[in-house]
Amino acid sequence: MTILAEQFVHVIGVDTHKLTLSAAVLNASGGLREVCEVGASAAGHRQLMTLASRYAGPVLWAVEGTGSYGASLTEHLLAAGQTVTEVDRPKRGARKRGKSDEIDAIRAGRDGLAMSHLNPPRRRREREQLRVLLTTRAELVKTRTSLSNHLQQLVVTSSEGLRGHLLETRDQAHSSERLSHKCLSLRVGHQLTTEEQTRVRTMREVAQLIEELTTRADAYQTQIKALVEQLAPGMLGQPGLGPLTAAQVLLSWSHAGRLTNEAAFAALAGVAPIPASSGQTVRFRLNRGGDRKLNAALHIVVLNRCRYHPPTRDYMARRLSQGKTTREIRRCLKRYLARQLFRFLGRLDKG
Repeated sequence: MTILAEQFVHVIGVDTHKLTLSAAVLNASGGLREVCEVGASAAGHRQLMTLASRYAGPVLWAVEGTGSYGASLTEHLLAAGQTVTEVDRPKRGARKRGKSDEIDAIRAGRDGLAMSHLNPPRRRREREQLRVLLTTRAELVKTRTSLSNHLQQLVVTSSEGLRGHLLETRDQAHSSERLSHKCLSLRVGHQLTTEEQTRVRTMREVAQLIEELTTRADAYQTQIKALVEQLAPGMLGQPGLGPLTAAQVLLSWSHAGRLTNEAAFAALAGVAPIPASSGQTVRFRLNRGGDRKLNAALHIVVLNRCRYHPPTRDYMARRLSQGKTTREIRRCLKRYLARQLFRFLGRLDKG
């Protein structure tokens, strides 16, 4: 029997969706007691609380998607003093017995019983502020990139005279930013054909949208930087970390106690080494799992350190001389970085 099964008499697994919540009540041995489906609303939350009150003893709530469809329910349960643990959604390969909301709720409950320690939901409040700012800025940048590509296409397919005016010489580097500035200065003249007038007008409007999105993205980044400095003083002083990468690390880490040790943080980041040895060859390969956004943030920090951080450059030179590949060295550096950041954040929380 696991530690959790000894602490709780019942566990309620919840499969969360946009409009409905499916709950399954299990005993400490994993036996099914009851299943129900309620609306994803305040009334549905009260119904689930009434369901839990019918069972005596400590109750554990195992909820999927505590940061998305289950966020409102999780907040309601925590406010009521209930114990909540976060469980992962099943991967497609794990659904060998079929797929339904009832099956997923039962699986969530049994996953909760199988845990050796609780997996507290990620915090909201300041962390949620940071998530909203970061994801919104990412959408703005994504839209800006799409519009920049479209503007390039409009220029390339324009008439020879207009194209030559905007692109100048072939060998001159022409950034998207400089191109949008040039398009803003375009004027619709009478000497242009109807088709050219439409193209010029459209390019100018697209360039205006790009400029507006850039301004808004920069404003969001300023807010993100201020919030990171508030939540984690000194974090931006770490080599290679910028406001965006630091924000993603804080989002994934959430708070002290959510992850038991730095190895768990490394596994979450997808930088825990996976053995790939065979015969006389002893090696490890990259981990393709975990939080890929956190993994990408660590990768960017490592690339920055490889360029500008003397101790990291010395480490790379030493490992290259030992026969390691660049990919293997970066994997090691990301693992070291995960350990360093986890310890930094742990000390910060104690302080």
